[in-house]
Amino acid sequence: MKMICRDEIIEMLNIKNGSLGYYELLHKAFNMSKEAYSNKGCVFAQIGLNAEPCSANCKFCSFGEKHFSAYNKGEKQIDEIVDEAKLLIAQNIDDLFLMTTTDYPKDKYLDVISKVKPHLKENMNLVANVGDFDLDYAKMLKKSGINGVYHICRLNEGVDTLISLEERVATIEAIKEVGLELYYCIEPIGPEHTYEQIADEIERAISYNVNIMAVMRRVPIEGTPKFLDGTIDALEFTKIVAVSRIAVNPKKSMNAHETNYMTLLAGVNQLYAEVGANPRDKETETQTSRGLKVEDCVKILKDVGYHV
Repeated sequence: MKMICRDEIIEMLNIKNGSLGYYELLHKAFNMSKEAYSNKGCVFAQIGLNAEPCSANCKFCSFGEKHFSAYNKGEKQIDEIVDEAKLLIAQNIDDLFLMTTTDYPKDKYLDVISKVKPHLKENMNLVANVGDFDLDYAKMLKKSGINGVYHICRLNEGVDTLISLEERVATIEAIKEVGLELYYCIEPIGPEHTYEQIADEIERAISYNVNIMAVMRRVPIEGTPKFLDGTIDALEFTKIVAVSRIAVNPKKSMNAHETNYMTLLAGVNQLYAEVGANPRDKETETQTSRGLKVEDCVKILKDVGYHV
């Protein structure tokens, strides 16, 4: 497949929702995934380790210290994390993510990894979703048994967050340099973001040869600065997913978050089950609120013909 240029990405994003071209776009993305992934669906699971005020102050996140909106504060103890990991692992998930806020102590995180890693089954990946770090810490993560890292440049980085774009890029470069798998996503998409901005992040994913790709629309959380800006509708979200899937052409999986059935028609073959803290939720145990369970993910994937 030839590389798709920025102008072509923007042209696809400008296709009118609901038009014949719109459904042709979905058809192409859907069939690309069915063929590339041999009709296999994937379930990733994520444990949010802490719900605490975060100095990054992302305007869309319930944990920003200037607008902390979660109902409770706190962090999970290691024994609890291990027990939750074992329950998820027993359900034959593909990858397990351990997520923290930016300020979670790096040494403590390595300790958590050391307790969780021995329980993973063969071929299960352990993935870090943490704040920015340098090359030395990237090496530590790899040595500890981490297989990949979810790390991205958010839309309006440095404007809607207190983290610079340069810092995010430096972390991604460290991830790539040590040979960890980079899990990438275009997020958190709101109505104010332009197709040019979205195309820039799609191009960034292409440049990093991303094989595990996602798109996420912003979930408006009451109490956060971005709440009144709202979110994009399902038609628009599904189109952006299709364009991203076609342009990036990830070799391993394609995700859209939060899950809805429409996006599976745009090439999504991978879903997330979530436990613990979630920056898109006020509940600190998201599995009782927004988060899907493993069995929910399996049912949805099977409903559109994927083998799980």
